[in-house]
Amino acid sequence: MAMVTGRIGGAPANLLHEEVLEPQFSYEVRHLLPHYLHIEKVLLLEYRRMGILAPEEAGGIASALHAITPEDLTADPEENLSDISFGIERLVAAWFSGRSCAPAPRWHVDRSRNDAQACAQLMFGRERTLGIAEGLVACVDAAHRLAARHTEAPMPGYTHLQAAQVITPGFYLSALSDHLLHTLRRLLATYDHADLSPLGAGAMAGQELPWDRAAMAGHLGFAGPRTHALAAVASRAWMLELAAEAATFATGLNRFVSDLMTWAGSHYGLVELPDELAGISSAMPQKKNYPLLERIRGRTAHLLSWFVDVAAAQRGTPYSNTVEVGKEGGAQLDSATRTFASVLGLLTLVLDNAVFPAARGRELCAGEHLGGFSLANRLTLDAGVPWRTAQVIAGRYIVAMIAEGTPADPEALERVCAGAGHPVADAAGLLDGTLEPGAGLRRKRSLGSAHPDEVRAMLAGQGEELAVLAREWSARRRRAEASVAAVDGLLGLESRS
Repeated sequence: MAMVTGRIGGAPANLLHEEVLEPQFSYEVRHLLPHYLHIEKVLLLEYRRMGILAPEEAGGIASALHAITPEDLTADPEENLSDISFGIERLVAAWFSGRSCAPAPRWHVDRSRNDAQACAQLMFGRERTLGIAEGLVACVDAAHRLAARHTEAPMPGYTHLQAAQVITPGFYLSALSDHLLHTLRRLLATYDHADLSPLGAGAMAGQELPWDRAAMAGHLGFAGPRTHALAAVASRAWMLELAAEAATFATGLNRFVSDLMTWAGSHYGLVELPDELAGISSAMPQKKNYPLLERIRGRTAHLLSWFVDVAAAQRGTPYSNTVEVGKEGGAQLDSATRTFASVLGLLTLVLDNAVFPAARGRELCAGEHLGGFSLANRLTLDAGVPWRTAQVIAGRYIVAMIAEGTPADPEALERVCAGAGHPVADAAGLLDGTLEPGAGLRRKRSLGSAHPDEVRAMLAGQGEELAVLAREWSARRRRAEASVAAVDGLLGLESRS
């Protein structure tokens, strides 16, 4: 076995290598290698600043690091203990082999893998979070554009799965937009809480050289360092919080998609998607299915299970750097964040192509007698009928209309009112516009209502917030991405970006 450790006398067992170490090694090469190399270059800047490495020594190691590609790294129990950090060390040593200069003997002095591993994982999580935020911005924009086209045309709103009040697709979609913005806003807070670098914390208790942790954090694109050394390497709260936000988003979105699935059914016909986003039944040729909506709702389950997975891996463990928390607890980070991004992309596709047939919405409203609430209000406010009695009269009148199959009948209202002991003088006036869906929308006056003007105002406010949040997220992406080229420049390397 190559000289990697003096404590262990044998290479990892074959089963341990095959089941644990090699899969972890391959995962980190695929997803974390650029971050490990960035971290190593930042360490070189500090070694050079502290005088631990001469400029030419740091420059040689930087060139060796810069030449590493994923294809160069292989999990080898004998050569590198199937560990990516040791693998990188071996490649740097091999780069110097045959050259006139020798690798610097003081490279990696006062170093631990703990903070580097925590940092690389966090940088990968940061990268994925930035991508999710971009997907959320695009999704909110799509919801806004669709909502803006449907602020006037009425459709039934449902409570307890029964037609309840008149709304519009724009009103409903503005609620979806609110949910997406809520996620985008909370995710920004989660990102900022996690935007602190663990690098320089060492194994758990700090390091012996005077590392400038604030400078290193800046070179890595973080807002600053995680100041407590133990918390820097032990805590994975950022992952738990990210998974919690994903689960909260998924739970709410599941409800919205359930509505869309119901409304797209042939019984309702309130939502349509083009043939390119539809499926068929192999046995029932009359059917046009929308499995895309089922896929979106189904994938939200994976985001819920991600939170449970992360929480279960962290609870009951010591507060220190552990493989259980750092590696097993992060095993779903790649797949879960890809699922999150996929859900957003598919939802945006639906919102970009969904159609809400206005005629169908009006037809369903007309057949559901949705003006009962308004009629009760008018009976109280205009005819002096006590509120609870007005509710009884309105309910009896609606029952009569359903039985007779007519939308409005002043004489029937007069009979019901008289029977309740509250005769009215102008039944026709009370019914005028009360059961008409469009008029029902415009009777709404409170903040945040389904009135078209209120919906447009809400959309305008949401649009302004979206613009602010989009700028905030763009600033964080610029800071993260600029750090790579900046560090390469300080080391005299040609940036790959």
